[in-house]
Amino acid sequence: MLMKWLSMLFLLALSGLAMAQVDINRADAKTLAESMSGVGLVKAEAIVAYRDTHGPFRSIEELAKVKGIGAKTIAANRETVVVIEPENAPAPPKRPESPAAPR
Repeated sequence: MLMKWLSMLFLLALSGLAMAQVDINRADAKTLAESMSGVGLVKAEAIVAYRDTHGPFRSIEELAKVKGIGAKTIAANRETVVVIEPENAPAPPKRPESPAAPR
């Protein structure tokens, strides 16, 4: 019985490792390729190149701007990918406030 419980705990721990999240703003191409479903080294390198050229991703959906990454890939990795902006990233531009409606 004890062996059965230990086996179950071990499998549970392994499944937790398999579901580890990856930050697309910090991970290198190898880590992205190993972590993301449907993303090999070539696509992972394209993600890193896009990030290097355009700056950090602000949302997971922005991955669609990378050649070879589409809605299906984003959906398949929604639980795996996280977006953490670097502390020194520029703030997004403020939207102008619309004038208040007359009363």
